[in-house]
Amino acid sequence: MNGILCRRRWIGPTSGRTSVREHELGVSKHYSSYDVLPRIRDGLVAMGLDPDKITPEALKAVDEFHIGGAEATAALLEKSGIRPGLEVLDIGSGIGGPARMIAERYGCQVTGVDLTPQFVETARALSAMCGMADRVRFEAGSAVALPCEASSFDLALLLHVGMNVPDKAALFREARRVLRDGGKFAIYEVMRTGDGELSFPVPWAETPDVSALAPPETYRESADNAGFTLDSEENRRDIAIEFFSRVQAQAGSAAPPPLGLHHLMGPTVQQKMANMIAGIRSGTIAPIQMIFSVRSS
Repeated sequence: MNGILCRRRWIGPTSGRTSVREHELGVSKHYSSYDVLPRIRDGLVAMGLDPDKITPEALKAVDEFHIGGAEATAALLEKSGIRPGLEVLDIGSGIGGPARMIAERYGCQVTGVDLTPQFVETARALSAMCGMADRVRFEAGSAVALPCEASSFDLALLLHVGMNVPDKAALFREARRVLRDGGKFAIYEVMRTGDGELSFPVPWAETPDVSALAPPETYRESADNAGFTLDSEENRRDIAIEFFSRVQAQAGSAAPPPLGLHHLMGPTVQQKMANMIAGIRSGTIAPIQMIFSVRSS
């Protein structure tokens, strides 16, 4: 894989934007509260698997940290125009599930960037456990100051990241900077779609100060100002409700499985999920899929 695409590029205290850095530290703390990698290894052992000899599929219950999981990732990629050989960037890559899926299924070179160093370390370790360390790479960095060279990628992804990024304009400017002419930006985000208060905690924030929800028009406007054209948009609220109903029916009253998103969300996982689902059912929030193209000069 190309080893020169990314470099460390952080917004630091000397940048004059300490409020951004302070917010990012709060977000990183939220996601690094639990010992993710040991929990995942223990879960794999409980499933009768050798953690050092697994396939990416064995991790699907835990490494797709967004509404709909792998199904939603596949739906986004289907609309993105992905094809073998592309250079792909996953902004906010978490523990690396989508990146590994893309590399395995589509034969693309994938770079993941995430704000939380613990997630980056876990993504690297899980990829090595799957024998994919040479096919995906992960770097620590900010979505509004990506540690990547300009015009390095053909496709960028954003899956449930924007609700932790207050400056949507900077987010889209950075995506445009690292994309080549003709590139695509595929996003799948929880957005504010109605009135009403959202109860906390939710999966992306224990408290309101870490959350940065915005309506679809904010994303559209930021994208347009950054040089993108909207190709398609889909409100996936009904799909999400059906997904959660199916998951709840399958789970019943059984104990948590050996491997699952509870490893990422800790002891308040049930409250976080219940608050998010209630917000979706009420129409206050919804997962929205948008596909943008780099606008021709």
